[in-house]
Amino acid sequence: MAESRNSWDPIADERAVVVSSCGHARFTVLTDRLVRLEYSAAGAFEDRASQAFVNRRTTVPAFRVERVGKGTRIITDRLRLFFTSDGKAFHSGNLRVEFGLNDRRIVWSPGMDASANLGGTTRTLDNVDGSCAVEPGLVSRDGWAVVDDSRSLVFQQWKVDSGQWTVERGDGGLDWDWLAVRESTETLDWYFFGFGHDCTGALGDFTKVAGKVPLPPRYVFGSWWSRYWAYSDEELKTLVGEFREHDVPLDVLVIDMDWHLDGWTGYTWSKQYFPDPDGFLRWTDQHGLQVTLNLHPADGVGRHESMFAEMCRAVGRDPLTTEFVPFDCTDRRFVRAYFELLHWPLEKQGVDFWWMDWQQGTKTNTPGLDPLWWLNHLHWKDLELRQDASLDPTGARRGRRPLVFSRWGGLGNHRYPIGFSGDTYSTWASLAWQPRFTAMAGNVGYAYWSHDIGGHQPGPVDPELYARWIQYGVLSPILRTHTSKNPQGERRIWASPEREFKAMREAFLLRYRLLPYIYTAARRTYDDAIPLCQPLYFHWPEADEAYDERFAHQYMFGDGLLAAPIVSASDKASRA
Repeated sequence: MAESRNSWDPIADERAVVVSSCGHARFTVLTDRLVRLEYSAAGAFEDRASQAFVNRRTTVPAFRVERVGKGTRIITDRLRLFFTSDGKAFHSGNLRVEFGLNDRRIVWSPGMDASANLGGTTRTLDNVDGSCAVEPGLVSRDGWAVVDDSRSLVFQQWKVDSGQWTVERGDGGLDWDWLAVRESTETLDWYFFGFGHDCTGALGDFTKVAGKVPLPPRYVFGSWWSRYWAYSDEELKTLVGEFREHDVPLDVLVIDMDWHLDGWTGYTWSKQYFPDPDGFLRWTDQHGLQVTLNLHPADGVGRHESMFAEMCRAVGRDPLTTEFVPFDCTDRRFVRAYFELLHWPLEKQGVDFWWMDWQQGTKTNTPGLDPLWWLNHLHWKDLELRQDASLDPTGARRGRRPLVFSRWGGLGNHRYPIGFSGDTYSTWASLAWQPRFTAMAGNVGYAYWSHDIGGHQPGPVDPELYARWIQYGVLSPILRTHTSKNPQGERRIWASPEREFKAMREAFLLRYRLLPYIYTAARRTYDDAIPLCQPLYFHWPEADEAYDERFAHQYMFGDGLLAAPIVSASDKASRA
């Protein structure tokens, strides 16, 4: 279930807006505990949607405004904001916010130490062996968090006509497509979260202004097979047969990059491995399998691709004198052709969703625009629009929920699940980090990380470690195995020793018994922004143990199960 864009409006209700006496500061009371704080020396404020904050027309909470000289006070049922106009941008001497936390009075002002922030998530776990740094979250033991949105890009309006993309500039409206740099680099644009220890309240209000966490299709919560391997269609059919033979359920077949011609980037089926892709995709459909293909778009479109000439003409190049069409996700013509020529035909064949395996760097021709964030948005928008039969010339997406499988691009990417966490090491340290990392991502609304169960590199994994990883995967958002091309990197659970195989198979079957519970929890994530995996402090915020490093691998899996996966090796002598 995807949220309708018609429920978004970046322009706040005028009754929620307070401008300071000098006209240089503007405050928008979004909820009784969430306030937008803007400062502009020119008095020029931004009303367009930003990458993270797309809806500011919330229900106006009760509040009052008091003005004394150059001072402005805003008082809600939960917060008291004080600003004094002194001709300067926000600083500790002219702005503060007060609120209660248990029996204490908390006072925040700009520049305060934020080390009590409970963390959010990060782009990827590529090459991580153990823990890693993460970006700040929206909750803190101190009870407050501030998001600095001043340098994020803003959306321009767009319109859709007969399934084709046409872009028009606008300063408001209900739908946006293209991102632009803000006109002013001096304006401050902050969001103050004063939720105390009410973590779920913070997330609920965040999604009111940042968009809901979509409800993925039910099959997402089944088991996924994934391995970086040059499988042929017949080998994949044999593999699926082995799943059935060993009574191990399977819903999603992930096909890594060897499905296409040589190179990191490709859009043309390899006839060596898939001589009849249409027939293979009919077969997967008959066997109830969803198929995703790996994408690395950075190298553009080469002459060897079957659609090369069409792609050249679409972007205004001569196919006779062009060697490759460079990747440029900021070029409107390229983006339109990228979907219509490279992706739509494959979806019509039967590809269900795309694995956006990041390779395109961190910069684009638009200053400040990360290609990963933007590709996640563009892919989601393309799929979302084509749910409408009148906007899908291929007929492949009608009535189907969008699904993107990609790395975290930054705040606002909670709107584009599922997350692919990247190429971790096959170690106990990697396993021990993932439960905490996954639960912590809920602090920015990113509810659905998918990890390489068993680790990616170097590939071989101790049978006990693999079994424990599978058991954790069953109580994580996505149950997806993966590894490298190392021939010793076995991930078929029935190829493990009998003791570990039985434990893993029982774990798979438990996952399927839990599917109604998991899907119900996912619906609650959509409704209330409560993630499937929740840190202990969501439920016991005043208990020191909920923050204790000794219990950091424990979390609530939905509201009814406390998960404590085993993330260390047993004693080899006692096997305990």
